Amino acid sequence: MGKMSVNLCGIELDNPVIPASGTFGFGYEFAELYDINMLGTFSFKGTTRDPRFGNPTPRIAETPNGMINAVGLQNPGVEKVISEELPKLKKCFNKPVMANVSGFSVEEYVYTCEKIDKCDQVGWIEVNISCPNVHGGGMAFGTTPEGAAEVTRAVKAVTTKPIIIKLSPNVTDIVSIAKACEEAGADGISLINTLLGMRIDLRTRKPVIANKMGGFSGSAIFPVAVRMVYQVAHAVKIPVIGMGGVSSAEDVIEMMLAGASAVEVGAANLIEPYACKNIIEDLPRVMEKYGIENLSDIIGGVR
Repeated sequence: MGKMSVNLCGIELDNPVIPASGTFGFGYEFAELYDINMLGTFSFKGTTRDPRFGNPTPRIAETPNGMINAVGLQNPGVEKVISEELPKLKKCFNKPVMANVSGFSVEEYVYTCEKIDKCDQVGWIEVNISCPNVHGGGMAFGTTPEGAAEVTRAVKAVTTKPIIIKLSPNVTDIVSIAKACEEAGADGISLINTLLGMRIDLRTRKPVIANKMGGFSGSAIFPVAVRMVYQVAHAVKIPVIGMGGVSSAEDVIEMMLAGASAVEVGAANLIEPYACKNIIEDLPRVMEKYGIENLSDIIGGVR
């Protein structure tokens, strides 16, 4: 069998498959279905400084080959994540976990990252900079190189764990933003977050979800994600985690060829709870089919 292990920011993963934040809870929910220690790791539910109920319902809409969501970062807040959620996870997951952090001001990012950084269970901190900057007119931090760099510098100053900046695809030049994060000290980049989408109910002539617009994810966005991963991976020297519509072992290989060191699986988990398990178990077959002996060798190997 081929070698599936990869290195992500200095930490060895048994395989490159990582359930994406917001699609895998805090892990222990899926541990009731299968041994989640078979995963490379996973990124837990987006965590903010304060508890958040999230957006009003309805906040999910189905689309052909995808879905739109506007959950609104519902979570119990960083204090309870540390005191309640991580102890539950420790009972069923013995690997370093990826913490996903969101914020609405630089101060919030700093506070939450500094708290999470002290947790022994956490191996990496994935910083979602797609949140609206409440001090900047609602524009997301990740829409400009300056805003992205500001958050990166601020959280790097208070952390010791590898910082992975999660980028939004809703920009005109994702490469310049990725490079700004690298220059500001980021240890890795993950992309893409959801595209902005909308559905309208023909009978009521109103948006399907209460928030009107939401994050579009699922297999329909995979080609966009591959393109952006390729562009960023060839522009930076730090590791890239690819995500966006990944739903098969073949998709994982394609993302890695584009330049991803590891691959996150998102919406597929909401359709099939065993999606990541199935992908990991199928990887050896796909590796043999395409003559791959070591997954690490194919990173960025597109001709």
